[in-house]
Amino acid sequence: MSTHLVCALLITAISSSAFAQTSLEQQAAKEQGLILYNQNKAVSAAPLLTVAAKAGDHEAQYFMGECLRKKNHYMSLEARKWYEASAAQGDLYAMIQLGRSENLCELSQDCPTRKKTPIEWLNEAQRLAKPKAEQGDAEAMFIMYQLTIDQDWLEKSAIAGNAIAQYWMAIGEQEGSGVFLLPWKRSVSIAKWLKASSEGGYPKAMMAYVAALYKEGDMAGVRHWLEEAAKTGEQNAVSTYGAYLTHTPDRVGYPLDLVKGYGLVSLLKELDGGGSAQVYLEEKLPEIAAKMTPKQIKEANEFAKNWKATHPPLSFFPEKLSR
Repeated sequence: MSTHLVCALLITAISSSAFAQTSLEQQAAKEQGLILYNQNKAVSAAPLLTVAAKAGDHEAQYFMGECLRKKNHYMSLEARKWYEASAAQGDLYAMIQLGRSENLCELSQDCPTRKKTPIEWLNEAQRLAKPKAEQGDAEAMFIMYQLTIDQDWLEKSAIAGNAIAQYWMAIGEQEGSGVFLLPWKRSVSIAKWLKASSEGGYPKAMMAYVAALYKEGDMAGVRHWLEEAAKTGEQNAVSTYGAYLTHTPDRVGYPLDLVKGYGLVSLLKELDGGGSAQVYLEEKLPEIAAKMTPKQIKEANEFAKNWKATHPPLSFFPEKLSR
């Protein structure tokens, strides 16, 4: 084998290795960015998401648009750039956001040339989603609901097993949608949708189902679904589960477990952006600690470390199609 060929092969191998490593780094940056985004830390998430967005990841591009739009409270030109990059790759969520939002430059009529008007993006999203929805794709059905606000699409998506659609079916019925000849059948239907969505793994539905079960006096169901919701990282579930385990207060009948409960509540330190979670943490942890020995607190901190290593990160689970 010639020296030139050996060198060429070595260069190819090194280049391929570097490309693979860069791709892994981009994916890791995206994943960390999404964790921060889901913790309502959009400003901190943006630099990490940018790494994958610049590499062409359509989901990272979409969430870059979300970060910038939320930060500025309007569709800035930079946010639109990322949405358009994502939409150009067929991302339906990006198309919907482009269709829903207008730029401030619309008022002064000095916007740069754009790829499509808002209505064109909505039409494009519908053109792509409708065939999939008609073939039974549950997510496409939910997107058709978002595009048309046609309740039939929401129900079809829910029946097809989309957990988010099932949750919104329940919320809609709670707010008065649907016709029920007997009032109690409304509650039965709401519980049915919440249970289905919870079994589908949607944390917001789990917490709503917990509230419904508590109202019915089903404490065994409350204990089960609150723990399941906490396992997903849903921040309210984690803090509530921890408080109930430490009997601060004892409302649902968990056996007292100060170590586990303190450890769970202490995880809220991760949500260091201020707000109600931090206020709760500052009040609750000392209340629980007053019932514990230094040894128990040490064990609780170790428990928190192990939980964090084996469970999803804390999240507020914001809606993907936020307003």
